Amino acid sequence: MYPSQNERTNTAISDYPYQKKLKEQTYQTLTNKETMKVNGKIVFAVAIAASAMLVSCGGKKQQQLPTATFKTMKVGRQDVTIDTKYSATIRGRQDVDIYPQVGGTLKQICVTEGQTVREGQTLFIIDQVPYQAALNTAEASLKAAQANEATAAMNYESKKKLFAEKVISDFDLHATYNTLLTAKAQVAQAQAQLTNARNSLSYTVVKAPSNGIVGTLPYRQGALVSAQMPQPLTTVSDNSQMWVYFSISERDLLGMVRKNGSINEAIKNMPPVTLTLVDGSTYENTGHVESVSGVVNTNTGSVQLRAVFDNENGILHSGSTGNVIIPTTYNQALVVPATAAVQTQDRFRVFLVGKDSIAHGKAVTVNEQKTGDLFIVTSGLEGGEEIVAEGAGMVKEGQKVK
Repeated sequence: MYPSQNERTNTAISDYPYQKKLKEQTYQTLTNKETMKVNGKIVFAVAIAASAMLVSCGGKKQQQLPTATFKTMKVGRQDVTIDTKYSATIRGRQDVDIYPQVGGTLKQICVTEGQTVREGQTLFIIDQVPYQAALNTAEASLKAAQANEATAAMNYESKKKLFAEKVISDFDLHATYNTLLTAKAQVAQAQAQLTNARNSLSYTVVKAPSNGIVGTLPYRQGALVSAQMPQPLTTVSDNSQMWVYFSISERDLLGMVRKNGSINEAIKNMPPVTLTLVDGSTYENTGHVESVSGVVNTNTGSVQLRAVFDNENGILHSGSTGNVIIPTTYNQALVVPATAAVQTQDRFRVFLVGKDSIAHGKAVTVNEQKTGDLFIVTSGLEGGEEIVAEGAGMVKEGQKVK
C-alpha cells in the first residue's frame, strides 16, 4: 500500500535533522504564546480588581461628609403671644331698614344721605289727603254710633217702666235691651276704626326708629311707595357701637370650651381684641367678644363670633370690612427659630447637635400659628437641647457641625 500524504510529510521531515529542530522550535514558540496569553488574562483580571478596590476606597472617602459651620443655640422657654387674624364684617349695632307702613305718593324727603338723625326725627312724608279723609269719616261714624247708642239707652229705660207696669211683655223688654247692646258694639267698632284711621294718618309721617346715620335714598319725591316695596326707603344705622362679625373653626371653638369649661366662660376670659381696617391701620379702640353663635356652619365648619367696638368718632361704617386680631399668650413655651425647623409636607424636624458635634434630625410638633420668626414646639423637645439655629435645611443627617 502507498503511504498517505501525512505519513509522507512526517517521514520527510524526520529524515532531515535541521527540519526536526525547526519543528521543535516552532512548537516551543507556540507554547510560549499560549502561556503569555493566559498570564495576560490573569494580570488583566488582577488589574480590574485592584481598580475596583481603589474606586471603592475612594467612594468611602467621598461619602464622609465634610464638617460645616452652622449657628447653634440652646432650646429655651419664654412667654409668647401669638396674634391670630380673622376676616371680619362690620355692622352697625342697629341697622334698621325703613319701610312705609302705608302706601301713597312720597310728598317730602326730610333728610339727606349720611345725615345723623335722632330717634323720632321725621324722615319722609307720604301724601296725607286720603288718610285725613278716612280719619274724618271714622270720626263721623263714631258720632253716629254714639247717637244710636243714646237712643237705644232711652228706649230701654222706657221699656223697663212699661214692663214694671205690666204694659209690655218680658220679650219686648229683652228685645229692647239687645238693641242697646248692638248700639254699644257699633260704638266700639267705630272707635276702633277711628283709631286705625288716626294711626294710618300718623304713618304717613315716617320717623327714625333710633339714633343713627341715614343710608342711601333710592326713591325721590313723587314716587309711589308702599309697605310691599322690594327696597326700603332708606336704612338708619346706629353706629355709636359697631358689631364686628368673624368666624373661627369648630376645632378652635372646641379647644376654647375645653380650656374654660363652657362657652360663657370662654367669652368671659377672652382678651381684648383689635381691629385692622382696610387701609392697614389699626383702629384706635379695642373691642371685646360679646357672643358666639350656637350653630356651626355645615358648609364651612366654622362658628360666627361677634365683637363690639365703640365708635364715638364715627370712623367705622356699617358694611365695611376688616380683620379682627385676637392675641393668645403661651406661658413658658418652648420656642425655636423658624430657620431651625425643616418642614416636609405637614411634618417638622430640627437637628440636634450632640457632644460629638454630630447633627441628627429630630421630629417635632409645632403650633399651627407662629409668632414672628418663632415656632412654638408642643412636643418632641424638652428644653436645653442644642440645635442648629440657622440653615437647618442645608444640614445632612450625621454631618459634623461647628
